[in-house]
Amino acid sequence: MSDKWGKADDALIQELRAIVGGERLSTSAAVREQHGTDLSYHEPQPPDVVVFAASTEEVSAIVKACAARRVPVIPFGTGTSLEGHVGALHGGVSVDVMQMNQILAVNAEDMDVTVQPGVTRKQLNEYLRDTGLFFPVDPGADASLGGMVATRASGTNAVRYGTMRELVLSLTVVLPDGRIVRTARRARKSAAGYDLTRLFVGSEGTLGVITEVTLRLFGIPESIMSAVVSFPDLEGAVSSVILTIQSGIPIARIELLDEVQMDAINRYSGLDYPVQPTLFLEFHGTQAGVREQVEMVEAICGDLGGSHFQWAEKLEDRNKLWQARHDAAYACMALRPGTKAIATDVCVPISRLAECILETKKDIQDSGLLAPIVGHVGDGNFHLVFLVDPENPDEMARATAVNDRMVMRALAMDGTCTGEHGVGVGKMKFLTAEHGDALSVMRAVKAAIDPDNIMNPGKIVSA
Repeated sequence: MSDKWGKADDALIQELRAIVGGERLSTSAAVREQHGTDLSYHEPQPPDVVVFAASTEEVSAIVKACAARRVPVIPFGTGTSLEGHVGALHGGVSVDVMQMNQILAVNAEDMDVTVQPGVTRKQLNEYLRDTGLFFPVDPGADASLGGMVATRASGTNAVRYGTMRELVLSLTVVLPDGRIVRTARRARKSAAGYDLTRLFVGSEGTLGVITEVTLRLFGIPESIMSAVVSFPDLEGAVSSVILTIQSGIPIARIELLDEVQMDAINRYSGLDYPVQPTLFLEFHGTQAGVREQVEMVEAICGDLGGSHFQWAEKLEDRNKLWQARHDAAYACMALRPGTKAIATDVCVPISRLAECILETKKDIQDSGLLAPIVGHVGDGNFHLVFLVDPENPDEMARATAVNDRMVMRALAMDGTCTGEHGVGVGKMKFLTAEHGDALSVMRAVKAAIDPDNIMNPGKIVSA
């Protein structure tokens, strides 16, 4: 792969302006800064120019113009990624796809939908509301579906419905030379050739620009019940999760928040939950099925010290409960105003979850740092949010050390350095330890598809 890139000079900018028009191209400092910034702690890396694409054909023309000059191309959605994915490390052109926000086809009988990449998950579910169908992947942020594909997003519903990896049926992608390819048809299974769809799911913009997405949908459950249950210690809470999953209970959501996180959301959201390790639960199914699930999980939690059950069946009550969970990151930041939030995650096999969380919790306490724990623990994934003073080198060093130890602990348990945040620039240093020689295969794939290394260079694999 090449490590030499061209510049977005006046000639390229004029060519791009001819493709998209003057109103959909910007070189202003504010717009470029926004498009080089995500929700992570990584420093902003603005592109040289931002173009707002409106169609697959426009994206193709933009990429061809950049490819001719070896100018980097960085796809951009809502900017809610967490590992520096959108930073223009080597300058170049940010291709904003948020104006590509049309829902192209709903195939209700087949339970699938085709959308443009700028459609957000909330927009899609609002559109689907009268069809009796919904799309379950819920990473918290109202992210674009193209971005969710690119980062292989998951979130609170993944324990029952799966992640983007399982729910993407087909993609339309603009390759680094400008070619437009469709990775698959709408059939639920195929044995015809390489699985290109899965190659692009999680590719983080390093192999092409996603311009259409076909997704699996699910029927809205007849009955939904949510609950909050508190525990005297983390071990009881995590053990309840493990036993619930091992018992085959088809729970829809099972989220863990430690006592530090519970204190944060109580303050931020004006709630009065016990300041203890807590599980947020949700059950989907028929009324009889949900009742059975509730009884089983209540018994499991009770045997392991769970108490203070608070149930929510009405939509407004469930929304309030889950909004508090989704606001966890903002609640964390409010615990220590003026600090920087460094979010990170790992994922381990469910049988090692308690061990990994408890060892990580002790490491946090020994470090003297403030770092709430929250996680989608039904599939072994949990997160830390370090609240550190970026002007304090000692705090930053301690946070880095705790994060590094957490990742290596997860890898030693046959886990992964990131369950859903992705690699970006923040987790690249762990890929050799996780993948070994397989990393050279990833590099070969990247070089074959993008020999000039123009697609979001500096992410996932180095040149």
